[in-house]
Amino acid sequence: MKTRISRRVRWAGLLAATALVVTGCADTSDDNNSGNKDDAPGSVDYTTRLINVQDDAGDPVQGGTLRVSEYGEARTLNPTQTYPTGSTGGNIMAAVYDTLVRYDAATDEFVPQLAESVESSDDITWTIKLREGVTFHDGTPLDAEAVIGSITYYTNAYGLHALLTKSQIKSMTAVDPLTVQIEMNQAWPRFPIVLTNGVGMILAPAAYADPEAFKPIGAGPFVFESYAPQEKTVVVANEDYWNGRPNLDKIEFMVLGADQTGYETLKSNGVDVTFIRATALVDEVIEGDLPGAVTYAGLANNLWFNAREGHPTADPRVRQALALAFDPTIYLERTANGAGDPSKTLIGPDSEWSTGVEPMAVDPEAAKKLVEEAKADGFDGKVTIVGNNQPASQAGAQAMKAMFEAVGFEVTLDLVTNIADQVQKIYVDHDFDIAAAATSIHDEDVAGRLHSALSTYSPVNVGGYASAEMDALIAEVQQAGDPASAKEALTKIEALWASDAPGVAINAGAMVNVWNEDVHGIKPSSETLILFDEAWIEK
Repeated sequence: MKTRISRRVRWAGLLAATALVVTGCADTSDDNNSGNKDDAPGSVDYTTRLINVQDDAGDPVQGGTLRVSEYGEARTLNPTQTYPTGSTGGNIMAAVYDTLVRYDAATDEFVPQLAESVESSDDITWTIKLREGVTFHDGTPLDAEAVIGSITYYTNAYGLHALLTKSQIKSMTAVDPLTVQIEMNQAWPRFPIVLTNGVGMILAPAAYADPEAFKPIGAGPFVFESYAPQEKTVVVANEDYWNGRPNLDKIEFMVLGADQTGYETLKSNGVDVTFIRATALVDEVIEGDLPGAVTYAGLANNLWFNAREGHPTADPRVRQALALAFDPTIYLERTANGAGDPSKTLIGPDSEWSTGVEPMAVDPEAAKKLVEEAKADGFDGKVTIVGNNQPASQAGAQAMKAMFEAVGFEVTLDLVTNIADQVQKIYVDHDFDIAAAATSIHDEDVAGRLHSALSTYSPVNVGGYASAEMDALIAEVQQAGDPASAKEALTKIEALWASDAPGVAINAGAMVNVWNEDVHGIKPSSETLILFDEAWIEK
């Protein structure tokens, strides 16, 4: 119990720092809820890929400042205290720290970055070979001991995917200064995926030497220069980067607000790169002409039901009634003008990992019966939806209220005035019955995302759902490593998702990093991260 509380305290700060993403459905449309969708839902291609990128853009140009509009402000560059993802400051961290490997979605391979290679013959014993002569920004060597120290720091501090990683690693050994051997407790075929994001962002020992004064020191292509709260973070070229000085002189990561603002600023050449996740806007970008990187997301938007004792949603009948009453198509019509791919399955229907199971039906009559059963046992019919007062969130809350009251619930809307208060209620205090979120299950790490969202012991299990059966099935997916091998376990997970109803899916979709046509050399990786070590700007 002591360890569990410790994790929760650590993650409270992390979640507060990443409010814009974790409140997902509060922003499924643009600021004015004015997105248009002429085609039928599901007609947009959300598959992970590059779009409109020139194969041969010519020789890279040296110099210049790249301006990047950040989706969520990174108030710290400590990857254990914020989500190291592309939407929440992870691009800045990857620029400063680099990653051991990069994920290439086109080939489903892990491409060396700081590491020269990551290999295993049995998926249990993994060997990481490091590059010779790599140094951190403070001049100290990036060697095997530094890698082990950084991974240990990250997993002990319970950063993103740290709990899964920590539970699987049996030992880490510095075989020699440039070789790390990691022994797993069991086979983990896709272990390198965690080395493409937070776990693989190697921090210099000096970065975390003083627990009270973290310093952003890495071995990445850029060096931290300055941070102005609610304005921008600036990084400058690392003259001693292992792969040569980057083309860019500087990157300014700017905080502009909602992604509609970032997109409009991009089109007016006020910034060069921006991140989009609002459903209607994602459709517009994918169907447009600008270059970018699309990342598919099952559970792009969803609802969580609080399964903790003391909440009406602790009763599985209440949760299942809510899930049966919920109509994702109506919800998306109200919040995103019909954009998105409505589906109540846990794994999106267009995912390579989809099992092809039929989603839970919209069945108000069955929902009514479950509500009546619960009331017969003392349930008073009252549930509370937590949201915020942004237009899309209000529209979604009103749509849910109508759906749920139609089957016998008495619904109270708790619409707070700002996202920070919403995060506090949902993710820290757990003071909600029903809440919207954006869990985002990406194809490159289905097991990791399922573990974070639904594992009994995950510090970011929003609804407090606990199931030994679910835990065991997620472990099977992790050990399977590929869609075909994982299909049986995933089919059982979908059935359990429907019967236990810890939440309900709203839609599958995508997130997009998009940039102007004069920007080249951006490399996408996992968790919607993009790398800038080879980026350049035409002049």
